[in-house]
Amino acid sequence: MILFPAIDLKDGKCVRLKLGDMNQATIYNESPAAQALAFEQQGFNWLHVVDLNGAFEGQSVNGAAVEAILKSTKNPVQLGGGIRTLAHIESWLDKGLARVILGTIAVRDPALVKQACKKFPGKIAVGIDAKGGKVAVEGWAEASTLGVIELAEKFEGAGVAAVIYTDIDRDGILTGINWESSLALANAISIPVIASGGLASIEDVKRMMQPDARKLAGAITGRALYDGRLDAAEALQMLRAA
Repeated sequence: MILFPAIDLKDGKCVRLKLGDMNQATIYNESPAAQALAFEQQGFNWLHVVDLNGAFEGQSVNGAAVEAILKSTKNPVQLGGGIRTLAHIESWLDKGLARVILGTIAVRDPALVKQACKKFPGKIAVGIDAKGGKVAVEGWAEASTLGVIELAEKFEGAGVAAVIYTDIDRDGILTGINWESSLALANAISIPVIASGGLASIEDVKRMMQPDARKLAGAITGRALYDGRLDAAEALQMLRAA
């Protein structure tokens, strides 16, 4: 069970959004690279990065900040946001990313995701962001008619390394992870599921360790860490002990 600290990039800075709204961004660090190093020093062993501008614009925007992050930390980094082509995937993996997260393109062109899984085994994750139980795309700005499990099932057997499931209705507001939906997804597919959106406190970490949640591969934490509501040392010690 991995706890992934999150760095969300907007205009080159480390921010957190509220409910996925780009107009409700709080800046937490002017230097994403320094934040990445801080997370490593706190004992985290993975890093989750999202290019928010890229997700909305459909192309990489915060590339310089991501490259600085890769230089600053030894931890493996997974990146999502605006990655839409095989060439773009290959370019990022060549720069040292451990894993690329494909979101909008997973809805628009599932065949490309499957092709990427074959070409880059173990390096491709699918990001499924949902609002009201339906998949959202283009940086959460556009809703689709697809259900979460319906989309995830398209990638069974394709070699997807993980599905990162975000409940947009909870993201950045510290109300706790949507365990019901996250576990329903994890129980419906064989692909490892990482839960995201709303992790609020050590209580969510305790919930991660309950027997029914052991099927999850991990969870992502953002605002709770930045605001000090979640103590990194306590959370990591608890997960190691488990």
